[in-house]
Amino acid sequence: MRVWPGQPYPLGATWDGEGVNFALFSENATGVDLCLFDSAEDAIESTRIPMRERTDQVWHCYLADMRPGQFYGYRVHGPYKPEEGHRFNPANLLIDPYAKAITGRIKWSDSLFAYKVGGEKRDLEINRENSAGGLPKCVVIDSAFTWGDDRPPRIPWNRTVIYECHVRGMTKLHPEVPEPLRGTYLGLASDAMLDHFLALGVTAVELLPVHQFVVDRHLAERDLTNYWGYNSICFFAPDVRYSTSARGNQVYEFKSMVKRLHSAGIEVILDVVYNHTGEGNHLGPTLSLRGIDNRAYYRLEPNRQRFYTDFTGCGNSLNMQHPRTIQLIMDSLRYWVQEMHVDGFRFDLAPVLARELFEVNRLSAFFDIIHQDPVLSQTKLIAEPWDIGPGGYQVGNFPVKWAEWNGKYRDTVRHFWRGDEGTVPELASRLAGSSDIYEQSHRSAYASVNFVIAHDGYTLHDLVTYEKKHNEANGENNQDGHGDNISRNWGVEGETDNKRIIEIRERSKRNFIATLLLSQGVPMLCHGDELSRTQLGNNNGYAQDNEITWVDWKLDERKESLLEFTQKVVAIRHANPVLRRRHFFSGQVVDNEGNKDVTWLSASGEEFTQVDWDDERNHVLGMLIDGDATDETDARGRPIKGDTLLLLVNGGDADVDFQLPYMEKKGRWGELLDTAGRGRFSPEAETVPLEAFSLMLLRFGVERRIAPEMPSRSEVVGAEIAMG
Repeated sequence: MRVWPGQPYPLGATWDGEGVNFALFSENATGVDLCLFDSAEDAIESTRIPMRERTDQVWHCYLADMRPGQFYGYRVHGPYKPEEGHRFNPANLLIDPYAKAITGRIKWSDSLFAYKVGGEKRDLEINRENSAGGLPKCVVIDSAFTWGDDRPPRIPWNRTVIYECHVRGMTKLHPEVPEPLRGTYLGLASDAMLDHFLALGVTAVELLPVHQFVVDRHLAERDLTNYWGYNSICFFAPDVRYSTSARGNQVYEFKSMVKRLHSAGIEVILDVVYNHTGEGNHLGPTLSLRGIDNRAYYRLEPNRQRFYTDFTGCGNSLNMQHPRTIQLIMDSLRYWVQEMHVDGFRFDLAPVLARELFEVNRLSAFFDIIHQDPVLSQTKLIAEPWDIGPGGYQVGNFPVKWAEWNGKYRDTVRHFWRGDEGTVPELASRLAGSSDIYEQSHRSAYASVNFVIAHDGYTLHDLVTYEKKHNEANGENNQDGHGDNISRNWGVEGETDNKRIIEIRERSKRNFIATLLLSQGVPMLCHGDELSRTQLGNNNGYAQDNEITWVDWKLDERKESLLEFTQKVVAIRHANPVLRRRHFFSGQVVDNEGNKDVTWLSASGEEFTQVDWDDERNHVLGMLIDGDATDETDARGRPIKGDTLLLLVNGGDADVDFQLPYMEKKGRWGELLDTAGRGRFSPEAETVPLEAFSLMLLRFGVERRIAPEMPSRSEVVGAEIAMG
C-alpha cells in the first residue's frame, strides 16, 4: 500500500476520487497509528500505518490505493497520566471524531476502558487489553449524491409549525410503511409519512438525535437502550440504527430522506448534542475523544484534572475554551447544512456551549462564531435554554437569531388547564408570544418555541390521564423522571371506562392543542399527540425502544376525532395572519374604529381592568385580535388583511356566559372552534356559552374588504374546512 504525506486539512477521511486523505488532530499525542480492518467485526487490524507527518498538531497521511468502503480506526500514543489530564492508551482503538459513517453498536467488555476495571487504583492503572473487537469501525465514504434541484424550503419563522419526532418511533408500527423501511430514515420519508405530515400541516420535522450515539453499558446489560440518542460519540455520522444497512449506506439514506421531505416543502431540523459525549466521567470508556486528546476536548477540573467538569449530568462537558473543540462543532454543523442539506438545529443543553469560563456568557465565542458564519447564520437555531450548572436556567437570555424552547409557556398552559388559580395574567403573556421574556433582548415573537409536550415527560394523553409517573419498566424503582408534571387525571389514575372522565380528558387534549396552535410564537407538536399516543404513564421513556414509545397507528373513533381536530386548528393558524405575527403586540390602535391590535376581555365583554388582573380566582379570559393587526405583506408590499378573532378560554369548573364585545364594524360572529363541541353558539346571540374547561375561537365577519373581488385566504381555507 502506497503511503504518501497527505494534507492536514480537511480533518477526517476524505476520498478525492483517487485515494483517501486521513487527518487527525491531537495536541498532546506522541504518535498516531491508522488501523485498517477487513471487516467490521475484526478484533485485529489487517494493516497498521504509523502517521509520521504532523502539521500544526494534525497527524496526516494519504493512501493512494484506498477506496470507499474501507473500515478504519486509530490508536493514539502518549502518556497515561489521569492526574495530569492525559488518558492515552494505544490498546484502545478509537473512533475518528470526523468519521462520516460508523458500522454499528458497541459490544461491551472491560477492554473498552483504558484503565483496569475493578482494580485497586480505580482509573489510575492502565489496561493493556485490545478493544478493537468491541468497537464499531469507521467507514470511508464516497460523499457523491444526486441532489438534483433540491433546495431549502426556507419557511419563515412566523409560518413555521414544528413536529418533534423520533426516526424509529414514528414508523416502526406504521402498517403502510414498507416493513423493511420501518424505523429508518427512508421510512420517515415514505409516502405514508409524507401524507401524514402534509395532512397535519406541519412545516418542519425536528428529529431527536441522529448522530451516532452510545448505549451505556448499564443499559445494554439490562436489555435496555438509549432510545432518545442523547449520548453522541460522533458528530458527523448519521446513526446506523436508522439505516437499512451498515456499510456507509446510512449517509445516502439520510440524504434521500432530506430530499424527499424538502420536495414536500418540509424542513429538517436536527436535535444536536454538542455539550457532552457518550464517554461519561473519569470511570467511563475510552472510545474516541478521551483517547485522542482528553485535555483538549474535555472540560477538566482546574485543580483536579483527573476529573471532569460536568454541566450536563452526563459525566463530562466539552471544552469550549479550546479552539479545536469549537472547530469540531462548527465543522459538524456546516457539514450537516452543506453536505446533508438540513435546515436548522435544536441545541441540547445550550448554556453549556456558552460557558467560556464558568458562568454562562451570552456573548461567548460560540455565538459570535455562529453569527458571523455565512452558512449557519442563515439556518434555524433553537436553544434548549437550560443545563444543570450554576445559573443554567437561561430562558430569554439567548441573543438575536436564536429561538428558544419556552419552558415557561409549557408550565403556564399546564397550570391554567389544570384549573390552578392565579394563572390568567401569565397565560395572557404566553398567548401573546411572551414579550415579557423575549422583547428585552430585541427579538421577535417567533423567538418563543411554544410547546406543551416534548419527548421528555408525559405524552399529551398521559398528561390528562396520570398524576403520578409510572416508570417501573425503566428498572430504576420508579425513581427516575420528573415528579412534578403539572398533570391531572380527572378522577381516576390511568385508563377508565367512565364516560364522563373520558369526555373531559378528550376535551382537555383539544384545549391544549388549540391553545398551542393559537398562541403567538412558533408551535411545536410532539409526535403522536395528535393520535393520543400513550406511554402508559412513563414520563422518562429514554430507555424504551418498544411499544411503550413507538407511535401506535391503530386509530379508533376518539383518536380519529383528535387527529381531525388537530388538522383543523393547524389549518386555521395557516389561514389567519393575525395568529402568526412577526412582532409583539403593542396595545396600540390599528384601525379606523379605534380598535387595538389586541384587547383582553373579561366575561362581561369589557376590557380587563387591574382589578380583573389581580383576581386570582378568575379562570376566564377573552383575547380579541383585530383583523388589521397583521404585520405581513403580499408580493406587492401591500398589507395582508386578516380576520378579527376572539379567543375565549375557561380554565375553571363553572360554565360562563361570555358577553360578546361591541363591534363598530358591520358583521357578526361565527364559530370556528369549540372544544366542548356542544354546538350551542348562536350568531344572533349577545352572549356565548363557554363551558367549564373549554376553549372557543370566534371569527367576526365584516361586509367590507380591501379587495372585494378576491376572497381572503382565511375564507378559502375556512370554506375548505367547513366542507371537509
